[in-house]
Amino acid sequence: MMTVEEEVGRAPVSSSVDQQLASTGFAQVIVVLNQTRLSTKSRNTFSSSFSVPETSLDAALVRHALARRGGTSSLRASASKSLEAPAYREYPNLGVALGYIEQQGLKTLRQSKDVVQVFAAPPISLIRPASRAAATEVAKITWGIDRMGVPRLWNQGITGKGIRVGHLDTGADGEHPALRGAFADFANFDDLGRERRVRPYDTDDHGTHTAGTIAGRAVKGRRIGVAPEAMLVSGIVIEGGNVIARVLGGMDWALGLGIKVLSMSLGFRGYVEDFRVLTSIVRSRGVLPVFAVGNEGAGTSRSPGNYPEALSVGASDRKDFVAEFSGSQTLPIGRCPKLVAPGVDVVSAMPGGGYQEMDGSSMATPHIAGLAALLFQAKPSATPDEVEAAIIGSAQRSKRMREERAGAGLPDAVRAFELLTGKTLQPPVKVSTRKKATRKKAATPAKKRKASK
Repeated sequence: MMTVEEEVGRAPVSSSVDQQLASTGFAQVIVVLNQTRLSTKSRNTFSSSFSVPETSLDAALVRHALARRGGTSSLRASASKSLEAPAYREYPNLGVALGYIEQQGLKTLRQSKDVVQVFAAPPISLIRPASRAAATEVAKITWGIDRMGVPRLWNQGITGKGIRVGHLDTGADGEHPALRGAFADFANFDDLGRERRVRPYDTDDHGTHTAGTIAGRAVKGRRIGVAPEAMLVSGIVIEGGNVIARVLGGMDWALGLGIKVLSMSLGFRGYVEDFRVLTSIVRSRGVLPVFAVGNEGAGTSRSPGNYPEALSVGASDRKDFVAEFSGSQTLPIGRCPKLVAPGVDVVSAMPGGGYQEMDGSSMATPHIAGLAALLFQAKPSATPDEVEAAIIGSAQRSKRMREERAGAGLPDAVRAFELLTGKTLQPPVKVSTRKKATRKKAATPAKKRKASK
């Protein structure tokens, strides 16, 4: 145990780093830097703190990739150089680095003037749907979009145009009719977390569904997207491989492409402090993080969806109940979720051109990400805090919702717009379809005409 004097002037380190070092001899850590880019001199000293142990995930991934490639020894040697796991990776838009360290490396990092904080890289996984089914019927407007009052903003020209939304998931089917032309950029982050620009595709079906809810275009009069003219910056970051390297790579890449909203339906179970600083960094860059709270039910939640710095989203159904699977938890740092959104029987895009229903907080989250995109278009100068305040301020809990399960409740798009902009939307003009009855003067019978003379 170090004394107070020994701790002075040293970067704080999370207890999970010490636990990993004690159990395996090395730890994968995220290092928060005091500047976004290291100087050449600092980088040389900094890099000496890291190593890639043979027993690490990255080393195992490299060996697996080489085994799959096969070929001659010379080809494998060439491939080895191209696949060699780096000692560490820098993410300049986030201002962090990721790498493996041993005990001596930790000591060096703690004494470095370039280091603000060191914490363990947490295990992240996809928040999978609570259920899925074929969509037997696709309405002209999905029930969730209608319930939130979004079409009234569309009627005012508020469609998300000019706004980029970060979408980190399993990818998305760019050939789906509802998603053609919806991507500002797309990348796959491979097993080692390296960026590969590719045409949009989905490694599963989760990402196509969430992308469709955020920004799906109208197809034959059917509307599944909350912000149908927003543009997606979409990355494949999960599942498989070094997931934390992939997720950090996607976040860093998306921040560099001018996003205003970051939608993620992934996380790790329970409250894990270590990732919180990254959520704060995202918000400090002018981006609203919209994260799913999880699907493990009452008394549970997922990080980073349970951080105060995130706009955490739970799921509600058509009858304005909070879905049984929707996570909710009261923590020392606050209560989550902050609100709920439609997350049951949500119809959205399916890879291959069709549609399907899914249930989950993962389905609720893109509704709020899309709404945030609409509000950023309505007031381009708005900050993440202002947009979040407008969304939460517009929300109401039905009598069927408890605060500890639903937070503020279900948001109303029109009210959120009015709170953010200070403008009032006039109620829609009701046009009567009934024809006005025309009164015709009745003809006087012939006998009466004669009698009246």
